[in-house]
Amino acid sequence: MRGQPLNSVSPNNFSAPIADTFGRPLRSLRLSVTDRCNLRCRYCMPEADYVWLPREDILSFEEMATLAGYFADLGVSKIRLTGGEPLLRRDVSRLVRLLLHDKRISEIALTTNGVLLADQAQELYDAGLHRVTVSLDTLRPERFRRLTARDEFSRVIEGIESVGKAGFAELKLDTVAIRGFNDDELVALIEFARHYQAEVRFIEYMDVGGANEWAMDKVLSRETILEELSRQYSAITPMPERGSAPAQRFLLPDGTSFGIIPSTTTPFCAQCDRSRVTADGLWYLCLYAASGTDLRKPLRMGASPEYMKEMIRSGWTARRDRGAEERKALEKTGLRAGGLIDIDRLREDPHLEMHARGG
Repeated sequence: MRGQPLNSVSPNNFSAPIADTFGRPLRSLRLSVTDRCNLRCRYCMPEADYVWLPREDILSFEEMATLAGYFADLGVSKIRLTGGEPLLRRDVSRLVRLLLHDKRISEIALTTNGVLLADQAQELYDAGLHRVTVSLDTLRPERFRRLTARDEFSRVIEGIESVGKAGFAELKLDTVAIRGFNDDELVALIEFARHYQAEVRFIEYMDVGGANEWAMDKVLSRETILEELSRQYSAITPMPERGSAPAQRFLLPDGTSFGIIPSTTTPFCAQCDRSRVTADGLWYLCLYAASGTDLRKPLRMGASPEYMKEMIRSGWTARRDRGAEERKALEKTGLRAGGLIDIDRLREDPHLEMHARGG
């Protein structure tokens, strides 16, 4: 059956997730397959050139699957493939198949900018990928060009259309909501998503990385989004929360759903069950973390599975990260004025920018 694991893992190998110092379980893993991207979005990586991770350091798909197995041993059941732009990595569908060899992985999703999706959607579906999320911040081609510094809007729309044609039953559209840029398109984006039987998720502009020229006055808050949509749709009903899911979901009167991820104004650190591994094997416990744990070096030196799992176990059980809440607290002292990291530091260490750690 499509999307089902291919091998036989004993039920005894299914483990309860380990917990950090705040009792947060380790359930989800964001796995970056490349730091490269074919767009230059202003809120993510607006510069023309970046310092890229050395090619020889990039993990093979087999190495990624091996690491995923160690995380599964400790309770991870959901994996999201990210980048950069993950579809720039050749044959990502092979990685999906490798990951699905482990029955403990119940869900594999992919986040993409959609530019290359039309050419790969069918093979990803056939490989067993469960869900696709496409980033779509505007429905205006000229505005898209200004945001991304590329003329690829039509290819993104083709990619979105390809998702349903390939057979996927679920599609999410992620929109970074920016005051003064796309705040006049909220209704249009909901109607667009409805046409494709998709769910749009509005994401508050986050002050991660340092090259994105973030400022608090550019943040379109959850409250403002709901106020704007209420003018068009009248009653908007909150949906029951789904555990650690980052999006707060809402229903329109006709049953159409949408989500808001209020990471900036209402952080959800207390429920966060996710960590991320970069394409070269650095493990970050938080999107805001300044440093990570090198899993590539011991893996390539032949460390035993027990050693690798103990590295992960000890890292997570000592975890105290609440990065978004700590950034929020800076507002009280007026210190949350700009980006998280100085631009010169980003040029020295590419891991500090979001395109390297999967956003």
